[in-house]
Amino acid sequence: MRPRSAGLRRARRLVAALVLLAVWQACSVVVLPRVAPYLVILLPPPLAVASAFLDLARTGDIVVHVLASLKRVVGAFLIAAVSGVGLGVVIGWWRTFGDLVDPLVEFFRPIPPLAWIPLAILWFGIGDTQNMFIIFLGAFFPIVVNSIAAVGGVDRTLVWGALTLGGSRWQILREIVLPGALPTVLTGLRIGLGVGWMALVAAELVAASSGLGFLIEDSRNLLFTERVLVGMILIGLLGLVMDRGMRLLQAWLVPWAVSWR
Repeated sequence: MRPRSAGLRRARRLVAALVLLAVWQACSVVVLPRVAPYLVILLPPPLAVASAFLDLARTGDIVVHVLASLKRVVGAFLIAAVSGVGLGVVIGWWRTFGDLVDPLVEFFRPIPPLAWIPLAILWFGIGDTQNMFIIFLGAFFPIVVNSIAAVGGVDRTLVWGALTLGGSRWQILREIVLPGALPTVLTGLRIGLGVGWMALVAAELVAASSGLGFLIEDSRNLLFTERVLVGMILIGLLGLVMDRGMRLLQAWLVPWAVSWR
């Protein structure tokens, strides 16, 4: 029954995608030319978008922009993951340190990453460093918050039992707290990666000379709507692939805590 149900889900998803493409094609080719012909250029049909993608692939521009975006997001996410998990564990485990640092985290956390773009441009100029800083801010705070919650959510009975048996705080942290917190930490990493990816694209729209966000903004300026949609679709597909990769990592590391579909 399980392989059959998995195949059925895939078939449903394929049908949903085909229906969406059919509706899009009908709107672009049939509805808009009759209702508002001047809007046809703003919503090109799927075949025109596919043709624009092939043109960009033929020239190699797609590869350049995709690699530029991926390089920035991977580098900044790794920095955010290491620092965010580390800080979150320390805040959650050592209460005195948490009392000092947690208010600062909660102060900076509500500030959107996009609000930092003007300062980031002044500090780092236009380039990879500025974009990576914005990604870092987008990914860092979800990771920190989930790591704090992960440490706080560990069963205290296990901690007290280990203390009773003479375990040191470092042993308890290493052998009980960290393994117990891992599912929630991985969820925070998954959320942080998604937010960082969105922050990257927004930063590239404002200040970049390459990347998918730059491709979208440059195409908008030239009224190449097909290329704008190509960039948007690639952003969605790459985001989906990264999310699936994080879910596979969760299923491998903590299979008991994952509801895989």
